[in-house]
Amino acid sequence: MAFADTLIGWYEEHQRDLPWRGETDPYKIWVSEIILQQTRVQQGWDYYLRFIDNFPNVKALAEAEEERVLRVWQGLGYYSRARNMHAAAQEIMTQHGGVFPKDYDNILALKGIGPYTAAAIASIAFHQPFPAVDGNVIRIISRIFGVCDDVSQPAVVKRITEICETHIDRKRPGIFNQAAMDFGAMHCTPKSPKCEDCPFVTTCYALKNQLVEVLPVKKKKTEQRHRYFHYTVYIADDQTIIEQRTGSDIWKNMYQFPLVETAGEDSSFGEPTVRLREVLTHQIIHADFYVISVEKFPKTFDNQMVVTFSDLSKYPMPKIMTEFLKGLSER
Repeated sequence: MAFADTLIGWYEEHQRDLPWRGETDPYKIWVSEIILQQTRVQQGWDYYLRFIDNFPNVKALAEAEEERVLRVWQGLGYYSRARNMHAAAQEIMTQHGGVFPKDYDNILALKGIGPYTAAAIASIAFHQPFPAVDGNVIRIISRIFGVCDDVSQPAVVKRITEICETHIDRKRPGIFNQAAMDFGAMHCTPKSPKCEDCPFVTTCYALKNQLVEVLPVKKKKTEQRHRYFHYTVYIADDQTIIEQRTGSDIWKNMYQFPLVETAGEDSSFGEPTVRLREVLTHQIIHADFYVISVEKFPKTFDNQMVVTFSDLSKYPMPKIMTEFLKGLSER
């Protein structure tokens, strides 16, 4: 308990002021945790408030059209998270009578919810002693307890989880998990951690063995794939053509200008009007936009439609589209 008491003592003095802090509604905890996956707190803050304003409860989210959910989510990226939340909300309505499940295993069974999110909800909303192990927690446990193996290996994460299970405060599991998250995000950071002012200064394995910059051990990241997108932006008066993405690729069901993808850089399309680049987790998108004024639009395909520029905001679009449109409006 010494570890938990020290950690919670630090948290009581230094915790972040967040819009979902102190929240006990499992739905709102769920929304905050999903938004914060791969999203910085500062960016996620406004999106959380907007999402809750549009979908204040499970029922509202379940009954919403997917397109509206994606539109509210637009700009956050990782759109599969929004689709999974929408599907999970519908599961809650049909399989749990509209009541968010309290049991950890039932929470974990919901679409898009992994062990970390299930543990966060179970501990914060229902006071169940399940440790929420994310990157922040992996880092502080590796350093303080001296876990020197590759944390990309499931067996190592399991060992770290077991350490947390041993030390979690069973009377205050939600506070323990939030304290661990904040300590990793604010104090025991990836670079330049505040070791000189650390409550674990006398017990931290990494500090005592000069391994703070080494732990946690991670294998090299998977090489990112480069993709080359060529968008044609037809303009006739105040109208243009957009199409809906199909299949199971990135940005599924979102809208874009007519696209041709090539295997590599291709100059046969001519000089692009605008060239943008977006870095995703496993892909780097090189996007060229060709703005063409026409008197008559070419024939459209089944997944395409003619819309006015003023109506484009009604359609959920990837970040690279909205970035282009912002630049176009400023030209």
